[in-house]
Amino acid sequence: LKHLLYLKDLNQETINQILDTADNFLDHDNQPIGSEHLLKDKTIANLFFEPSTRTRSSFQIAARKLGADVINI
Repeated sequence: LKHLLYLKDLNQETINQILDTADNFLDHDNQPIGSEHLLKDKTIANLFFEPSTRTRSSFQIAARKLGADVINI
């Protein structure tokens, strides 16, 4: 899955795969395992069409925790 633009484009199998992959990143205390460098040397561009400080901040924090640089547009 390279780009996710619409949830309606996902079938049940893909949704389950995404959730299973996410579950593999957590240890028993729900803490990320070795994920701080997962997106090292990558840049994430957040593009929001509606003003949402909380959502923008959440995405920015998540990307940075994974080691990515973040651009908010």
